[in-house]
Amino acid sequence: MTTSTKGNASQRKGVSPAVLVLEDGRVFRGRAYGSVGETFGEAVFSTGMTGYQETLTDPSYDRQIVVATAPQIGNTGWNDEDDESRRIWVSGYVVRDPARVPSSWRATRSLDDELVAQGVVGISGIDTRALTRHLRERGSMRAGVFSGEAIAPDAELLARVQAQPHMKGASLYEEVATQEAYVVPAVGEKRFTVAAIDLGIKGMTPHRMAERGIEVHVLPATATPDDVYAVAPDGVFFSNGPGDPATADGPVALMQAVLERRTPLFGICFGNQILGRALGFGTYKLKYGHRGINQPVQDRTTGKVEVTAHNHGFAVDAPLDKVSETEFGRAEVSHVCLNDDVVEGLQLLDQPAFSVQYHPEAAAGPHDAAYLFDRFVSLMEGQRA
Repeated sequence: MTTSTKGNASQRKGVSPAVLVLEDGRVFRGRAYGSVGETFGEAVFSTGMTGYQETLTDPSYDRQIVVATAPQIGNTGWNDEDDESRRIWVSGYVVRDPARVPSSWRATRSLDDELVAQGVVGISGIDTRALTRHLRERGSMRAGVFSGEAIAPDAELLARVQAQPHMKGASLYEEVATQEAYVVPAVGEKRFTVAAIDLGIKGMTPHRMAERGIEVHVLPATATPDDVYAVAPDGVFFSNGPGDPATADGPVALMQAVLERRTPLFGICFGNQILGRALGFGTYKLKYGHRGINQPVQDRTTGKVEVTAHNHGFAVDAPLDKVSETEFGRAEVSHVCLNDDVVEGLQLLDQPAFSVQYHPEAAAGPHDAAYLFDRFVSLMEGQRA
């Protein structure tokens, strides 16, 4: 939840004091950045050196206060081409040293101005390295950012933070998904039709499929099997999204219906967790998650190590050392994070379905995993043959 005021010019330039309060009582004091007011969410850190515009507009960050580990943010300003969705989704933004003036020729305004325009409360001028170390040791946790008239005694602010809901158990995907179906046409000759279930989809994802001759029908998170098969899909895609996958019973049931029909299936991020649940595996909350564009993942089917883009706080609990028997055939872990052995991908061995936990569309880079869209195309080609 965010409440903000656009404030006067001095407030917009960060002169107003601001306070970040964590649920364990740790307090950081700095200057207001963006809108002046108060906001609450789960404090998480992102290790990306670039791509803050894509991060801020990623629906998977709904109800999260994002801490940028890169020390200087805002150098490239803000433009109208790089948004991944219709708005900024982060609850708040925490930076160390905001750029005074954007220097990119593509910028049409500053990051600060865009945060103000969209009512996003932030804080700057704090030791983000110390904050990141704290979150690594203690785990992601509820937090609040307060500036201007929202500032009160620390004890009062802490009580307000501790009254906020936890991310575990939060059902958020319907909040960020489209309410109406829409179509992203194929680029060039149309080769396939894909029904994409929007659980918080990023704009670059259907674009990457369209580049491969796929007409993408983006459907609401509440889509039924009848809705999916009404578009006569050659394949079905389940997108990224926010919240706890343990709450996503509807998408799990839909995916099971797709698996029963043996339609080629591809899921990313939240979609990977949905596939895990559909196959009978559990999910769990990571201590501080994976967020950034520099996470090493091994594709166990090829042995190749990829540098990948991540944004997830939950993971699938599946065995790394064996093939599992499921209702839909044999399944195995196809990708694993080399930092901590977290499951980063699943695949079925007896039908055309697979998923990864990270983001192969990688709008801000890197592009090591773009081949996964080609793998999806190959599955549809094989099914058609």
